[in-house]
Amino acid sequence: MKILIVPVIMLGVVLASCAQTKQKPASAQATEPKQDMQNSSNLSTATFGGGCFWCTEAFFLELKGVESVVSGYAGGNVKNPSYREVCSGSTGHAEAIQIKFDPAVISFEQLLQVFFTTHDPTTLNRQGADVGTQYRSVIFYHDENQKTVAEKVKKEFAPTLWDDPIVTEIAAFTNFFKAEDYHQNYFNDNPNEGYCRIVINPKVQKFREHFADWLKTN
Repeated sequence: MKILIVPVIMLGVVLASCAQTKQKPASAQATEPKQDMQNSSNLSTATFGGGCFWCTEAFFLELKGVESVVSGYAGGNVKNPSYREVCSGSTGHAEAIQIKFDPAVISFEQLLQVFFTTHDPTTLNRQGADVGTQYRSVIFYHDENQKTVAEKVKKEFAPTLWDDPIVTEIAAFTNFFKAEDYHQNYFNDNPNEGYCRIVINPKVQKFREHFADWLKTN
């Protein structure tokens, strides 16, 4: 592995999974996102699965050009699944985020660069201590152009960050169900919660350092 946004802080962090808690850079040549947002009619949609959505949501919410990020469940065979059902691994869903973004400000390719930098795309059905198909690395493309861009970034960009083979799945978007309300905006709403302080916050700080020029200014 050449770049790792997620550091190993202590043995307790390594052993603590996102699921247990819930039960309570881009290349140097990349162009910085533009500052101005267009109106909502010009927004596009991206859907990614990269492990615990508490973490992935926190990153993308801070990017210029991103209007909203919703945590949910995608790619499964059960309608409106609950968190408990998804955690069982029986629904086929991945924990995912759905991003509404302005492609005139930040491109789909740039979102993918953030995606591949901020999670481990080399571990099959696993992110750290979170294990199961619900934690798989996956890009759900919404049209053929997104598929083409995803394949390009996976082949050309991701291997510049990671030594091991990239196992990220690229699949056609079929469904997305919003997760329970308490999952939404979790890191920002619960900054003092143990998992947020010990696990997510260090990742977010490294993300901010790495993508400083890509972040919203307010």
